[in-house]
Amino acid sequence: MKYSIEGEPLPVVICELDANEKMITEKGAMSWMSPNMKMETVGGGVGKMFGRMFSGESMFVNHYTAVGAPGMIAFASSFPGAIRAFEITPNRDIVCQKTAFLASTFGVELSVFFQKKAGAGLFGGEGFIMQKLSGQGVVFVEFDGYIKDYELSAGQSIVVDTGYLAAMDASCSIEIQKVPGVKNMLFGGEGVFNTVVTGPGRVWLQSMPIGQMAGSLIPYLPAK
Repeated sequence: MKYSIEGEPLPVVICELDANEKMITEKGAMSWMSPNMKMETVGGGVGKMFGRMFSGESMFVNHYTAVGAPGMIAFASSFPGAIRAFEITPNRDIVCQKTAFLASTFGVELSVFFQKKAGAGLFGGEGFIMQKLSGQGVVFVEFDGYIKDYELSAGQSIVVDTGYLAAMDASCSIEIQKVPGVKNMLFGGEGVFNTVVTGPGRVWLQSMPIGQMAGSLIPYLPAK
C-alpha cells in the first residue's frame, strides 16, 4: 500500500492498494474510491463491538478490498487539523484520543485503553476511555489543529492542559496533577486538573481540540 497525505488544514489521505489488499475504516470515513473497491461492514465480535461503543466509536467498522486489480481509496479528516501515519509493530502500540482513528491496513487491531488510575480517567481530558492501536501495519489518525510532538526520555514528563493530548506511545504513562492553590483553581481559567504524561516514549499534542473550539464559539452563538 502506498499513500499520500494532502491538503492541510483540511487533509485527506489517498491510498493506492495492490490487488486484493484490504483496509479497515471507521463508519463514514471513505471520501472517494475506484470502482473495484468492495465494502463489507463487520463487527469483529461482541466484546470488541461493545468496547468500541464505550470508546465513543461506532460498533461496526468497514472493510474495503481492491477486487481483482489495484485500487484507490481516500479518507478525509472531519475537522481542520492533521492526518498522521503511524507504523504499528508488535513492539510499538499507540494510544490516542477516542475519535482519532481514521483508517488502517488490515493487520492493525483496535481496542479500548482504560487509564490505570481512576483520577486519570475522570479528569484527564479525554475521559476514562481512549483507543489503543496494536498489531502490525500502518494506521492513519486525525488530530485537531496543529500537532507538536515531543520525545520523552525515561522519567521525563510534560504537563498538558485538558484535551490537548492527542496521542502517545503506549510506553508512556498518565497521571493527574491538581492545579496548586485555591485561587488558581477558581480564577486561573485553566481548570482544576492537568494531565502529566511521563516517558519513555513520544507524545503528540494538538493545538485546537474540537471541544475547546466549541467552547470558544458559544458566546457568539445566538441565544434561543
